[in-house]
Amino acid sequence: MNRRQWLIGVGMTAALGSSATWLAFSGLGSSSDYGASIAPLRAALPDPARQLDLIRYATLAPNGHNTQPWRFRLGGNQIDILPDLSRRTPVVDPDDHHIFVSLGAAAENLSLASAARGRPGAVRFDASDGGVVSFDWESGPVASSPLFSAIPKRQSTRADYDGRTVGATDLAMLAKAATVPGVDLVLLTDRPRIERICDLVVAGNSAQMADAAFVRELKSWLRFNPRQALRTGDGLYSVASGNPALPDWLGPYAFDWFSTAKSENDAYARQIRSSAGIAVFVGAGPSPAQWVAVGQACQRFALQATALGLKQAFINQPVEVASLRPELAALVGLPGRRPDIVMRFGYGPELPWSPRRPIAAVITT
Repeated sequence: MNRRQWLIGVGMTAALGSSATWLAFSGLGSSSDYGASIAPLRAALPDPARQLDLIRYATLAPNGHNTQPWRFRLGGNQIDILPDLSRRTPVVDPDDHHIFVSLGAAAENLSLASAARGRPGAVRFDASDGGVVSFDWESGPVASSPLFSAIPKRQSTRADYDGRTVGATDLAMLAKAATVPGVDLVLLTDRPRIERICDLVVAGNSAQMADAAFVRELKSWLRFNPRQALRTGDGLYSVASGNPALPDWLGPYAFDWFSTAKSENDAYARQIRSSAGIAVFVGAGPSPAQWVAVGQACQRFALQATALGLKQAFINQPVEVASLRPELAALVGLPGRRPDIVMRFGYGPELPWSPRRPIAAVITT
């Protein structure tokens, strides 16, 4: 579930100087128009809600590189979520782990939204046809919740937090919300272990940035200005990480010039140290069904965090670089297991929302 931010930083802004003002008016689109264009995606869920409304809420789930690797199939009292393998990221996610975690997160949104409109149901996994996540519902009592209300407000906030601690009561609520059979959650709030997580993130980032194939794949999913983000409806919107909008042709060059392993490592270290804690999710085993369960658990955690006024962001380098997984597993007291997701959380700012593709683009028959 790697939501890698593109870090140009202060050096680039200074280098651009007054050119940044010109660029803002040179066909890149404006942040205000961007915000107005994507606001309907996060509009309140109608009551009653159609299946397409429920799918809109499902697509607000987090997903690796914001590839949105899912397709939805409608049928009676059932919605199937299928992996869209045309949107794979084979370098960072060679076994499609992140895809199935993303499907689990989308299924959790779907389940919460359907229950809030009087159609409670259950999520199940079918290993046939490459793996399908199905949600079956029936009519029942309305079951709204703070987690449902948080769906349109949740975002991966890739920024510095303010360093405040999270109280024991709220930590207990986070752990309870993320309780899913077969998934272990380890919360780290002590500074020595957070520093060790920081070291693993930096080591993983250094390894990834030294891999030319990884960098090419990452750059292919970067969106450097509002118009490009709206045109594609996917990818990592660099302006949401505090970077200036750049023309499509200039963005990749700017990335090469300014986004180095050192600049990213410094930013990750600062952001991790500004966080209140780290959440590490470990599934029961390395299979798509278990990864779906991890996606449900981490989405419930993120929604509960949002309901409590907290922000969160993924720092998945220690699970993406396979050689680092054993050390991470030992650090969280689960040696021999495969860690699945690492998230930092704390109090921080609200950033621009990530784009989403039109609902029609993710419906299949």
